[in-house]
Amino acid sequence: MKINAISLALGLSLLGGAYHAVAADKPVSGGSLTVGVETEPTTFNPQLNGQDKAEITLRNFWESLLARRPDGSFVPWLAESYQASEDGKTFRFTLRRDVTFSNGEKLDANAVAENFRQTQVAQYCAGTSLCLMGSHIDKIETPDDHTLVITLKEVYSPFLSFAAGLQILSPSSWKSSQLKSGGPEIAGTGPFILQSYEKGQQVTFVKNPKYHWAPATAKHQGPAYLDRVTYRFLPESSVRTGALLSGQVDAIEGISGNDAGEFKDNSDFTYQHALNTGTPYSLFLNVEYGPTQDVKVRQALLQGLEIDPLLKSVYRGERTRAWGITSPIDPLYNNQLEGKYGNNPDAANKLLDEAGWQTRDSEGFRTKNGERLRIELIQAQATVRDQRDVLLQAIQAQARQRLGIDLKLNYVDSGTYADVRKSGKFGTIANSNTPTDGVDIENHYRPIAQGGAINYSRVNDAELNAQLDKAAATLDLNQRRQHYSALQQRALLQLALAVPLYEPEDQLATASYVHGYGFRSYKQMPESVYDVWLSKH
Repeated sequence: MKINAISLALGLSLLGGAYHAVAADKPVSGGSLTVGVETEPTTFNPQLNGQDKAEITLRNFWESLLARRPDGSFVPWLAESYQASEDGKTFRFTLRRDVTFSNGEKLDANAVAENFRQTQVAQYCAGTSLCLMGSHIDKIETPDDHTLVITLKEVYSPFLSFAAGLQILSPSSWKSSQLKSGGPEIAGTGPFILQSYEKGQQVTFVKNPKYHWAPATAKHQGPAYLDRVTYRFLPESSVRTGALLSGQVDAIEGISGNDAGEFKDNSDFTYQHALNTGTPYSLFLNVEYGPTQDVKVRQALLQGLEIDPLLKSVYRGERTRAWGITSPIDPLYNNQLEGKYGNNPDAANKLLDEAGWQTRDSEGFRTKNGERLRIELIQAQATVRDQRDVLLQAIQAQARQRLGIDLKLNYVDSGTYADVRKSGKFGTIANSNTPTDGVDIENHYRPIAQGGAINYSRVNDAELNAQLDKAAATLDLNQRRQHYSALQQRALLQLALAVPLYEPEDQLATASYVHGYGFRSYKQMPESVYDVWLSKH
């Protein structure tokens, strides 16, 4: 429906079959929102979720102790306050007394403590960053019903970020058969309650009428404005775009570079985008298996590929080239590597010659001892989004044309992905990650045996480990940035553990009658629809 200037200025409300004017700048309650999303969650347990894009749905019914302002500072949420000891090893959280889970259970110190205890249980948290964080906890104490005290074994600078952001499950969750998959039995405290889930189709949430504990970063207090929100799983970008343009949905996320122009400068819609924090979408190169065991092969990939024209072709200039190990919006970002590598096929081919891959087969691929220079790239099907499959095909073609490398693309389901990661029998894994405050760096470069849950390169390097330890042991931001800068230089330029591709970002397009939809104030991922309201319903 086209909305003329007068209607847009006033806003529209449909009651009893007639449109009624409401002020477009004054929120009103009621109505249902339908959002087209790219990613269907593989689990509705937020602690076990490994899909950043699933956060757009999960944030509606799971909450944390603290929220964060745009500068990264903390504000009360489920905790009304917190204190850190001078030595940085003990954290005391004072909890709100008026919070209940959607199943009626009260939020108290024991409920929150159990969530932290589970980060120390390998059967629960294996393969996630939870175990990495839990390994640093020495004691979990509940001196009274509203106080939680966590003492660490040693100073660990990323811990507060993790502790503040851990999404809290209800006490009964730990005995539920739905614990791993997620479902109504594992209740949260959020402004919406999970009503129904149709696998492969959609998930629907309804308003939690008792909700009144939003953080200060929210735009209002009390229950959500919307009565209901439905997320339809539409993996194809063109389908999501068509659904919004035709009025089948009210909002979409994950907008391709080709489709962004449909919504920019179009008065019938709003369009927003924001870079994520965390690790760029990168090819992480395995140092323990196949041809990428040779550092010269890894360096050849880093130096020989020319990423910029591929991004411009696939995304029409709507994505940002990545150079380092974390995002440009992250406080720990260092720009020293920008423009320092890549697009040097002569140097790359010399490296491959030196590595012994000097002959070619009938198809032009490099060979050694009769075997082709083949590197298997593993991509989890659950994280194929944002035209990444198209980008990987372009990289595959460039690796062949420029370097004579056979980059074999292998898209796998979640079970196979877990098995392949565990076996270590792969050449490279393509992925990204959004945690902040160095948690993403720890996850990728900390040895697997020490909790590096997504150490896809399988690196265990003494110099990298030393920089990780030094960064973790100081609370001084400048010192941490220096340590991660040194780590970045070694991880990329010397060891070539990864080939950064682009900085993930989120995009939102909404019909003009949808108000208040935006991004989380710090991580810049799509926020819950708590503050969203409609001027037409």
